[in-house]
Amino acid sequence: MVRFMLKAKIHRVRVTSKDLNYEGSLSLDEELMELSGLLPFERVEVYNITNGNRFSTYVIPSKVKGEVCLNGASARLGEVGDLLIITSYALYTEEELKNYEPRIILVDEKNRPKLKVAQT
Repeated sequence: MVRFMLKAKIHRVRVTSKDLNYEGSLSLDEELMELSGLLPFERVEVYNITNGNRFSTYVIPSKVKGEVCLNGASARLGEVGDLLIITSYALYTEEELKNYEPRIILVDEKNRPKLKVAQT
């Protein structure tokens, strides 16, 4: 059996910009991507705490510290200043679940990592 489990979560990042005319995706501070184990073009689920919108997209790295930019269609699903939860999921075998720990990244008000918490 395989189970679909949380792989990574970046909790309460703040939208810093929007670009409706970009081709799509979510630009994310590359340090946050690295800490969470997200790869460029990896699918993510985004939960907008501020307005309740939920959507899927993919992430691309940004060299701008703290950047969280909604691009393309997702720019219509949030505003600058909105709080988001960004998650990634993966399939795990029962054997892999014995050592399972999702990566949980908490950030401060400027989207700087303040605490990395592994949970089981």
